[in-house]
Amino acid sequence: MLSYDVVEHGKPLQRAVRDTPRPKGKEVLVRITRSGVCHSDLHIWDGYFDLGGGKRFYVKDRGCVPPFTLGHEPYGVVEALGPDAKGVAVGAKRIVYPWIGCGECAVCRAGQDNYCLQQRFIGVFRPGAYASHILVPDAKYLVDAAGVDEGFAATLACSGITTYSAIRKLPALTGRDWVVVLGCGGLGMIALSTLRALGIERVIACDVDDGKLAAARTAGARETVNSRDGAAAVAQIQKLSAGAVAGALDFVGMPATAHLGIAVLAKGGRYVLCGLFGGELTTPLPSIAQRAIGIVGSYVGNLQELREVVALAQSGKLKPTPVETLPIKEVNRALDELKAGRILGRVVLDVDETA
Repeated sequence: MLSYDVVEHGKPLQRAVRDTPRPKGKEVLVRITRSGVCHSDLHIWDGYFDLGGGKRFYVKDRGCVPPFTLGHEPYGVVEALGPDAKGVAVGAKRIVYPWIGCGECAVCRAGQDNYCLQQRFIGVFRPGAYASHILVPDAKYLVDAAGVDEGFAATLACSGITTYSAIRKLPALTGRDWVVVLGCGGLGMIALSTLRALGIERVIACDVDDGKLAAARTAGARETVNSRDGAAAVAQIQKLSAGAVAGALDFVGMPATAHLGIAVLAKGGRYVLCGLFGGELTTPLPSIAQRAIGIVGSYVGNLQELREVVALAQSGKLKPTPVETLPIKEVNRALDELKAGRILGRVVLDVDETA
């Protein structure tokens, strides 16, 4: 099998060829055809997350030590089954749900693998999909996305469920309420499409890039605001929404977007943080209580949420966002362009074992 591996943090991924694994027990071997390139991959590639104040969280402290294979948005074809595998046939095309837990604890039994403390996340703690093959622990983590474009389907395994799960954490919306989307990169664009699919129309998209804001309007934003000047952006959002912002979805996750998202909330509103850009937040505590606002973190999503997102895509309500497809041999170019902010929408690798 072929893979492109992190050998040294921050350095170009290296091509490797090794024996293709054989599935055991309930395992399923999937031959990868598409693999999404996610912004989170950049942090793992660099080797750390920025915690603000000069502090860092190093991925090696969680056991993510080179060499390893990135890629947590896998789509492919079932190639082989372990002797105890059930529920899928060889040749079936499937999205692979990557946020796999231990499968035994109370959290996993409740269907919340993504919150398990004994994580087995594909592309993070298990070999990922920047490769021709991956082993999946159980066929239950495979989701049929028949009728959905393969490149777009791959992105649903992370960006799709991340945005969907975040939207589900918003308070109940009325006809006068507005939702603010902070950041119009890959996550922001699919969030706009998902909001529209769910019938939420009063949406204001924010970014510092006017080109991305134009794309956001096409994707479903009713209004757009350039947020480079934070104070001006707050005033503009409050005017556009008549002070009725019920929710802010932050797909950047830096101090500037956090302060903006919290500042524009109406009383009882909720700020939902998904982005991992980094930094730290300082905000007055009394105002959180006095405004009755919520500050909520949202991390990827669970298996049922993936099934629901796929169903939205299959129904035609969830429209595909821009997806650029590159051959896997150009994975380093993809990472560099993503890091430089030159990607509009998402980039997906076309995985060819001979590349």
